[in-house]
Amino acid sequence: MINRQNRYRILPLVILVLVAEITSAQSTGSGSQIATYIIAAVALILVVFAILSISDNLMQVEAKKLGSDTTKNNFSIIPKFSELLGGPTPAYAADQPVHKLTKGHDINLVGSANKEINTEIKAKTFAVKPTNFRGLSPIPRMLVAVGDEVKAGQPLFEDKKDNRVKYVSPVSGEVAEIRRGAKRSITDVIVLGDRDLSYVTHDVPAIETATREQLVELILNSGAWTLLNERPYDVLPSPDVIPANIFISTFDTSPLAPDLGFIAKGNGAAIQKGVDVLSKLTSGDVHISLDASHAVAPPVEFTGIEGAKLHWFKGKHPAGNVGVQIHHIAPISGTNKVWTLTVESLITLGELFLSGKFKADRIIALTGSEFENPTYVKTHQGANIADLIAGNLKEGKSRIIAGDVLSGKQVSSDDFLNHTDNQITAIPEGDDYELFGWLFPVIPRPSVSKTYPNFLFKNHEFEPNTNTHGERRAFVMTGQYESIMPMDIHVQQLMKAIMANDYERMEGLGITELSEEDVALCEFACTSKQPLQKILREGLEMMREQG
Repeated sequence: MINRQNRYRILPLVILVLVAEITSAQSTGSGSQIATYIIAAVALILVVFAILSISDNLMQVEAKKLGSDTTKNNFSIIPKFSELLGGPTPAYAADQPVHKLTKGHDINLVGSANKEINTEIKAKTFAVKPTNFRGLSPIPRMLVAVGDEVKAGQPLFEDKKDNRVKYVSPVSGEVAEIRRGAKRSITDVIVLGDRDLSYVTHDVPAIETATREQLVELILNSGAWTLLNERPYDVLPSPDVIPANIFISTFDTSPLAPDLGFIAKGNGAAIQKGVDVLSKLTSGDVHISLDASHAVAPPVEFTGIEGAKLHWFKGKHPAGNVGVQIHHIAPISGTNKVWTLTVESLITLGELFLSGKFKADRIIALTGSEFENPTYVKTHQGANIADLIAGNLKEGKSRIIAGDVLSGKQVSSDDFLNHTDNQITAIPEGDDYELFGWLFPVIPRPSVSKTYPNFLFKNHEFEPNTNTHGERRAFVMTGQYESIMPMDIHVQQLMKAIMANDYERMEGLGITELSEEDVALCEFACTSKQPLQKILREGLEMMREQG
């Protein structure tokens, strides 16, 4: 959606035309009287513009104070360009509001996963990683030991600060190893999975008559509480906090992202049940974001959801980021806390209330140019990466990434998937030096720069590597971030405020609305090669520590 300030960028053009008219009038000898009239008209336009601008800003401020949705409804005297020139709305969303985001950038890469599930690939070991949960003690209280037999959904460890939250095994089997890191911290609790899983079964109360406390108790005891994410700061929520709203994005626009509609196919009942549960956990609403960027409508598993507010989004990456969607639906402000879930987490939560079992099933997309056969595999949460990619990598040196190329993490083949991972990306390792690569743009590479004629070949799929083509440079003001960031946030000023430890400025510039994935595209486009995601996380941790 276009920044409100962009509506007034036409003003300089108007003034330029009027100045041209003045010059023309003077050059043709029409006299000073015409010039005086035109100067008076310019002054009048400036006065009217100032009045409209102030009125528009005041209307927006008052609308937000009253809790109105200023992105869904245009509380403005002047219509937005996105309303006038936003492009056609797909027929399936024609009678519903659509958030049309004009900023962003899609990165088309080679290696998208084929729409099929390879059933021959099976993971043997699975891990729960305490490091995935911010705020958890580095050495949690272990409830199992090496050699113990566990069921799927059985607690493995708990937080010493709050033992109500259970961290459970995704599969049944034997506890094979407890890996430790620096200062004896626990990094992985590894379970050797059974061929046929057995589950811990819970008594499920009727959602219609159950109290919020009863629902929370079941979610805590089953281990499903770890599926929830709280913003700001992306932490595990406290059971004592009631979120202002809950947000779920049903599509992902990041490079080579898995098709969440394909993953959700056949899980409509679990999705609906999950939404029914979530609607009783919040004081506000459950917001579901849908993709309006394609000719084909999203699957009925998403469009048929009841008891939630559906929002349509149309635009380039990062339109699929839940943080961007929150910004345009109901921005985080003040002390408000909201929850987010992934589609896979929603299915697991719904399945818990359907069967009484914590089923951490996952469909993982193997993507990237280094896979012989990019495909989907069905496994469980925390699967061993080596088991999933065995025999599928091309020869040569590859980088394995848990997640996408923008916001994912580099991992070794002996590592395990993180708690919410649904993608493994493999691309060539860029450890070679390209002489004067910046000077001779010969090899096609993904870029937002017009130096490369990418804008002429919008459907071209690039084969990237990890070469950054340069080192960190002076952090100069370029305006690059604002040109691709579909949020009313000045990213560069925010980053400088973080680096200066300016807490008040960080908060005023909107740090609480952001997560690493929201600035990943800015980091990709950054001329200064700054690690924006790392800087942002440092700032978020500083703010969280300050309370």
